[in-house]
Amino acid sequence: MSKQPAVLTLTDLNAAEPCCTPIAEQRIPAETAAVLAPAFKALGDPVRLQLMSMIASAPDGEICVCDLTPAFGLSGPTISHHLKTLREAGLVDADRRGTWVYYRARTGVLRQLAGLLTVAESTVA
Repeated sequence: MSKQPAVLTLTDLNAAEPCCTPIAEQRIPAETAAVLAPAFKALGDPVRLQLMSMIASAPDGEICVCDLTPAFGLSGPTISHHLKTLREAGLVDADRRGTWVYYRARTGVLRQLAGLLTVAESTVA
């Protein structure tokens, strides 16, 4: 079994278009739902959602694990597990530099997920 994280690729991640029609406009095909579910599941944990927010909002576009870990009352291995889950879901990329790992949000993937959840003003109840 490969240790490489799965990469979420629905469309060209640099495209301005969302991956698919928003769920408020059309039903998601089963195949698309199967590709999207791991990303949404990864974000369903409060710690991972906070980590994703910290990574995505990092001033330089990336953040060291050494800056993430102190923000939580959790052990280093627990934070590493959560970061691995985000990587495997295709939400972040990571680069090792010496003893530290730096994380970057895959903004194209986040745009695709956000586009899927877009609700037009006219469809809001």
